[in-house]
Amino acid sequence: MTFNQPLGGNDMPRMGGPATMMRLPSQATAEGLDACFVGIPMDIGTSNRSGTRLGPRQIRDESRMIRPYNMATRAAPFDALQVADIGDVPINTFDLKKSVDIITDTYRTILSHGAIPLTLGGDHTLTWPILRAIRDKHGPVALIHVDAHSDTNEAMFGETVAHGCPFRRAHEDGCLIDDKVYQIGLRGSGYSPDDFDWGRDKGWTVVPAEDCWHRSLAPLMDRIRTEIGDAPVYLSYDIDSLDPAFAPGTGTVEVGGLTTIQGLEIIRGCGGLNLVGCDLVEVSPPYDTSGNTAVIAANYLFEMLCVLPGVHASAQTQDRE
Repeated sequence: MTFNQPLGGNDMPRMGGPATMMRLPSQATAEGLDACFVGIPMDIGTSNRSGTRLGPRQIRDESRMIRPYNMATRAAPFDALQVADIGDVPINTFDLKKSVDIITDTYRTILSHGAIPLTLGGDHTLTWPILRAIRDKHGPVALIHVDAHSDTNEAMFGETVAHGCPFRRAHEDGCLIDDKVYQIGLRGSGYSPDDFDWGRDKGWTVVPAEDCWHRSLAPLMDRIRTEIGDAPVYLSYDIDSLDPAFAPGTGTVEVGGLTTIQGLEIIRGCGGLNLVGCDLVEVSPPYDTSGNTAVIAANYLFEMLCVLPGVHASAQTQDRE
């Protein structure tokens, strides 16, 4: 079998070639794929600064420098998986609730082909409809949710569908294994303790950003892997989990966030888990003139690809003092 490969920089200058994730081949569906990159250009669920509808396009653009081999973990995903970019979900720009159903239907089709979706977002509302499709395929799943916010609001401006509500809706829809839900990096101000305690009351593990300061998150991920075991797991990574010093291009920045290194530790720490889907959300290019937020997002999506089932990796490349 011949696996798709990203277009190399010696075959086509990095500023040229297809405008796909990592300059991979594109195709219309997930048929025949083990994993696929798919964009959801949506920000109609956003409560503050809009612009995440432009996120998938800029993530793809800034992915052009990523090479196919992971030097740190020795993962070579394109030697083990058939991967392509299947384009964007055709959401309804003027109707969030219709868009939610469009997303669920689209992901049911993706999953019917046996492909693992890696999603470029797009505001965080999108994770709920994806999880509905994941539930229909795999049953309730474990969740690793990296974010500055818990996204468990009952409603925003009276609406139950918004980017601050997806994980409450996912819980209500039976999408989650409650004793295997982990929220990492939560911080900032709130309205009451219930902003973070709602999940704790359901049995979720909440790791505030302050508990992550000045330390490696590898031990945390060791514990999480042990507790999740063989259960199917979904990884949802909100770029605002990072401190705005690293990722200013997002709509709801909060000070005191994770570092890019800690983000890598979390994603690489998912290696060995039964990952059934991942997303990287809330990239808002208008608020980052350097493009660095999208650069980080693109690299994190590559790291997610590197830890999918079927990809061999060994982080112990050398002794580090």
